[in-house]
Amino acid sequence: MSNLPEKSDSAGARGLGDSIAQFTAATRLDKVAEQVARLAGAKDCGCKKRQQTLNQVFPYNTQKSQSPFPRKSK
Repeated sequence: MSNLPEKSDSAGARGLGDSIAQFTAATRLDKVAEQVARLAGAKDCGCKKRQQTLNQVFPYNTQKSQSPFPRKSK
């Protein structure tokens, strides 16, 4: 039996934004960001929009796709 912590469930993560959201929720930094935004007078902290943007820019490819670099034929 190992004393190592279990891996977190990242099977549902679509991209980097989801992974960061999971991390901030686990460390409660998301609650801190909400409080700071509220104290600053902002409507929200912008976390959801940032999460969506990061998922679009840095998606996790679950299926093999073609390389963006063409291969030379021999």
